[in-house]
Amino acid sequence: MKPVRKAIFPVGGLGTRFLPATKALPKEMLPVVDKPLIEYAVEEARAAGIEEFIFVTGRGKTAIEDHFDNHYELEQTLRERGKRLELDQVNGAKLQPGQVAYIRQMEPLGLGHAVWCARNLINDEPFAVLLADDLIQSDKPTLLDMVEAYEEHGGNVVSLMEVPDRHTSRYGIVDPGLSNDRLVEIRGLVEKPDPADAPSNLAIVGRYILQPSVMDYLGSAESGAGNEIQLTDSMMKMVGEGPFNGLRLEGTRFDCGSKVGFLAAGVAYALARDDIGAELHAALSDILDN
Repeated sequence: MKPVRKAIFPVGGLGTRFLPATKALPKEMLPVVDKPLIEYAVEEARAAGIEEFIFVTGRGKTAIEDHFDNHYELEQTLRERGKRLELDQVNGAKLQPGQVAYIRQMEPLGLGHAVWCARNLINDEPFAVLLADDLIQSDKPTLLDMVEAYEEHGGNVVSLMEVPDRHTSRYGIVDPGLSNDRLVEIRGLVEKPDPADAPSNLAIVGRYILQPSVMDYLGSAESGAGNEIQLTDSMMKMVGEGPFNGLRLEGTRFDCGSKVGFLAAGVAYALARDDIGAELHAALSDILDN
């Protein structure tokens, strides 16, 4: 069983729900407190042992490339001013030469299409997919949890969470089989089903570990829900080829693709900080009391 060394980050979306802020700034660069969304995703991948980082980008996404690059003038200025903490923070975001690749999606044809665009860099290895919009606050990194499940059971692993029945049309929903604590056997998947047709209320969160054979199915370019190439549709074709499990996530997931979810994430992450948490708590109390 091959280890999971590579991760794909689909970052080619337009971010229309955050206009005008995302007119010139990629939505993945929106900061939660003082760190952009994409950096949280990369940190999670690093903690899970990922060695190669593949960003599937689009037009106007060069800020992401710059963020993970060297910043000589800034670093020198921080060094001269003795700002060691800030210098460490800047250096901590860097990816090493040979670790990172950027692929253009060219057209926004869906998550499945974005993943397929990275096919030539995946070769014959299992890989992870992380959606930066799904920010998960947990003691143990979610992808690390999933890698450990993969190392024990093999096959494909996705992250799961329960959603209200009325919200099944917003997610990929699984048809669950046997369950062992947090691990759930997956017998089928449906993309954004109506509540009446949903096989469960277990939704796929934006974390995946997939076998490379999914690229063959994605290559057929079949459109699904929303007239886009859906990753869920190709994963469905992999059910039965080998182990396919979901892992119920631990922690709190924030949908940072929505304004309310993004704002809630900022508050939650700030409140958890030793340096600003108490001060923010007091400020929020004043706002809510008025």
